[in-house]
Amino acid sequence: MASLPNIVILGDYERALRRFSNWDKLDQQANLTFHHEPLRDEALYEAVKDADAIAIVRDRSPFNATMIARLPKLKFLMFTGERNGTLEASALVSRNIPMACTIGGPSKETTAELTWALILGASKRLVEENKLISSGGWRDELSLLPMLSGERLGIMGLGAIGSRVARVGAAFGMEVVAWSPRMTPERAAAENAKSVSLEELLKTSKVVSMHLVAGPGTKGLISADQLALMRPDSLLVNTSRAALINMPDLQKALATGRPGQAAVDVFDVEPLPGKDVLRNTPNLLVTPHLGFIAEPIFDAFSNGITETLEAWLDQKPVPHPFKPQ
Repeated sequence: MASLPNIVILGDYERALRRFSNWDKLDQQANLTFHHEPLRDEALYEAVKDADAIAIVRDRSPFNATMIARLPKLKFLMFTGERNGTLEASALVSRNIPMACTIGGPSKETTAELTWALILGASKRLVEENKLISSGGWRDELSLLPMLSGERLGIMGLGAIGSRVARVGAAFGMEVVAWSPRMTPERAAAENAKSVSLEELLKTSKVVSMHLVAGPGTKGLISADQLALMRPDSLLVNTSRAALINMPDLQKALATGRPGQAAVDVFDVEPLPGKDVLRNTPNLLVTPHLGFIAEPIFDAFSNGITETLEAWLDQKPVPHPFKPQ
């Protein structure tokens, strides 16, 4: 009797995947192993060295060419969502190992919601005011809060998420301006925004919200020189990708007061190390990459994984094959 294939599921930090779909068939057809903790390097290798198939939640488990070369048993790899920034897909292509992904679920909607939670939370000092209440205090001299209505909202990247953020800003009475490497006046006008240069956006916006795809042209886009342009009363928000901002430069910029505040949901290393100074940087509101953490999204992820792995085991076409550009 042939042994069952080994399938390893990585990055289920929330222990959510088994809650949202039926895994009975996979339990009968394969040896399933779930990993709920962050894994990298040798710990990751030990977890997957005997895997016939691997399923990854988002891009939480980095697979470069060196790691892939150490997995001679690997026959299939999939990930949730529609892109993976930590997978060296060309190494799988060269070995003719098929790949698949899942639909992303309503992640654009949830990320836009979180963006506004961060904008409002930071600008209205909700964390600080809550701590004041918890310590027995009431309002103090810092409780004179700014208004967003009438201010300028700068959107970097006016795609599916950025356009949603822009519409909420307009509803609050903000003037919306936009920039991206390929922005046109017509594209901005379609979202009731004004196309401006990156320099003007940074110099004049009360709130700057980042919604660009991280890539060779945008890595480290915001560093010391760009941060120095920002208003001393401005707020920089990033719910996109950590690579867009030089984070050590942001720390220094916050210390010198340009921008006045930042709110960040994404980091170079996740989970953020326990002693990382970003956990307690003044004027920096941080959240643990909550942009896509929502029940409807993990429902899509879980069902996508089970449907895909069942199809692969049955030697049927997978629902969403992934072919790198």
